[in-house]
Amino acid sequence: MTNIIAIVGRPNVGKSTLFNRLIEERKAIMDNQSGVTRDRIYGKAQWGEHFFTVIDTGGYVEGSEDTYENAIRNQVIIAVEEAQVILFVVDLQTGITDLDKEFANIIRPYNKPTLIVVNKTDQPIQSHLAGEFYALGIGEIFPISAQNGSGTGDLLDEVVRKLPQKGDEKDPYEHLPKIAIVGRPNAGKSSFINVLLGEERSIVTDLAGTTRDAIHSHYKAFGKEFLLIDTAGLRRKTKVKEDIEFYSVMRTVRAIEETDVCIVMIDATRGFESQDMNIISLAERNHKGIIIMINKWDMIEKDHKTAQAFQLHIKKKLGEMAYIPVIFTSVIEKQRIFQTINKAIDIYQARAQKLSTSALNKAILPEIENYPPPAYKGKYVQIKYITQLPPKNPTFAFFCNLPQYIKDPYKRFLENQIRKHFDFDGVPIQIFFRKK
Repeated sequence: MTNIIAIVGRPNVGKSTLFNRLIEERKAIMDNQSGVTRDRIYGKAQWGEHFFTVIDTGGYVEGSEDTYENAIRNQVIIAVEEAQVILFVVDLQTGITDLDKEFANIIRPYNKPTLIVVNKTDQPIQSHLAGEFYALGIGEIFPISAQNGSGTGDLLDEVVRKLPQKGDEKDPYEHLPKIAIVGRPNAGKSSFINVLLGEERSIVTDLAGTTRDAIHSHYKAFGKEFLLIDTAGLRRKTKVKEDIEFYSVMRTVRAIEETDVCIVMIDATRGFESQDMNIISLAERNHKGIIIMINKWDMIEKDHKTAQAFQLHIKKKLGEMAYIPVIFTSVIEKQRIFQTINKAIDIYQARAQKLSTSALNKAILPEIENYPPPAYKGKYVQIKYITQLPPKNPTFAFFCNLPQYIKDPYKRFLENQIRKHFDFDGVPIQIFFRKK
C-alpha cells in the first residue's frame, strides 16, 4: 500500500519548492508568480525506511471567480481526501492571513493528521516567530526553509511517525506501459484523461495552456492497466514567452522521453499543422510508439469521403512515417476513445516484441534474394543474416560484406519488408549494417 502526503496551502507560500525538496528532484515548476501549479502532481519520496507519495497542489483561493482558481480548489480538496497526512504550508514572512484561517476551516472536518509547515524560516533565530500559527488550531508547528532545507528533517521525522505503515519501496506502477498524451495547446488532452479516469484529474478550461506540469495517472479498467501522462501543449519556440511556459515545454519533452507510446492529439477544427509534425518527429526521434488521435471530429462538417481525404493528407505529410495509425475521435461525444487506448496498448506490445533470428531470416532473406542491394562501383553487396539487437525499441542488424555501400532507399526497402511480415504498426524501427 502507498502512503500519501498532501502539500496544501494558499498561493505562493512555497509548496512546490517543498515538494521538489521532498522528492529530491525538480519536478514541479517553481516561480514567484502565484498560481503556477494548477493540477495535482505526484512524486515518490523516502525518509529512513519509510516510503511515500507526495502530492503538490495549486494554491487554495476562496471566493475567486477566476476559471483556474475555481478548478484548483477542486483539485486541492481531492488531494486532501486522498492523503493520510496533510502538510499545511504557511508563510512566516507574511504571517497568518484570512485565507489561511479559511483554509484551516476547510481541512479541519477531515480530521486527518495535519502539520503546519511554517515556510521561509530562513534563519534559526526566526523560529520563535512561528508561534503565532498555533492560532490556526489545527496541528503541530514546524518552522522550515524549503529553499535551503533547514527544519525539513524534523518535519519528516514527524510525518513518518503519523504514517500507518512503511509503504512500498518500489513504484508499484513501474512495470506498467506509459502512454503520454501530447499535442498543441487546447487540443483536448486533459479532457481525454478525465473521461478515461472518470474524475477531474486534470484541470480543463477553454483557455490554451491550462496544464503546465506533466501529470501521471494510473488507469485500470476493461482489462487494461497503464500509466497515462497528461502534458502541456507544445508551441513553437517563438510563441514560448514566459519562463513558466518554457519549463512546461521542458516537462513535456521529458515526458516524451520517459514514455513508451505517444498519443499525438490533433484538433480537427485547426487541421494538421507544422507544429503537429514537429511533435510527431520528436516522438519518432526518441523511438517511441506513436498514434495520431484526431479530436473534435464531431465539430467537422463532413460526408463519407471527409475522413479518407483528411487521412490521405496526413499520410502525405508524414512521408516515411506513414506507418503511424490515425483514429478519428470526439472526446466530448466519447467516440472511439477506447479504440484509441486499445490501439496504444497494441503499439506498446508491438514495440516490446522480440523476434527470433530464425524467424527474421526465414521472412526477410527471400525478399532480399528477390530484390538484392544495387551494385556500387562494380561491387555486389551480400547480406548474410539478420538479427534483432537488445535495445528496448525494435533495432535490427543486417550482417553483410560491404555495409558502407548500402544506401537509404534500400534501407527503407528493408524496413518495409520487416513491417510487411511483422506487426510494427505505429512503431519506429532502427536498422544498422555490420560487416560480416
